[in-house]
Amino acid sequence: MFAIIIILVLMALTVLFVIFIYNKLVRLRNMVEEGWSGIDVQLKRRANLVPNLIETVKGYMVHERELLARVTELRTQSLKEHHVEKKGRLEGALSRSLANVFAVAEGYPDLKANRNFLKLQTELADIEDQIQMARRYYNGTVRNLNIQVETFPSNMVAKKFNFTRAEFFEIEDPAERAVPEMTF
Repeated sequence: MFAIIIILVLMALTVLFVIFIYNKLVRLRNMVEEGWSGIDVQLKRRANLVPNLIETVKGYMVHERELLARVTELRTQSLKEHHVEKKGRLEGALSRSLANVFAVAEGYPDLKANRNFLKLQTELADIEDQIQMARRYYNGTVRNLNIQVETFPSNMVAKKFNFTRAEFFEIEDPAERAVPEMTF
């Protein structure tokens, strides 16, 4: 009789342990999704600024149509992409292109003095800061989920319930790691 009670208690503890780990994995997965949502919101804010920036700049930058077309194309591709790694590459290219727009703007004194342009530059800088904060939060939650998915004993529960590693939102190209030059 005593052995049966011990076996039942051990089984109950095992079930409670599995439930605890499962709930922790669900919480971490939801935090990763929340983190990605934060990045997505900031990227959409930036994407919404791009048409305003392009319109403001168009009248001044007659010879840089190709650069403006590239920015518009990258914005469109980024809005359509949902895969974390590909979105990261597109966003890096978009950041570089926007930095190029601001670098080219140096040659247009009237544009640099334009209130709309200055306001857009300020808003873009703020959004870039927000993207960095959202990226750090997302990557932190991805790290926590991946640790739980890969470490013993939670890896057994993760495997049983199909929890998988999440992808970090990172910049792959070393050239993209350089701080873009933006003159305000």
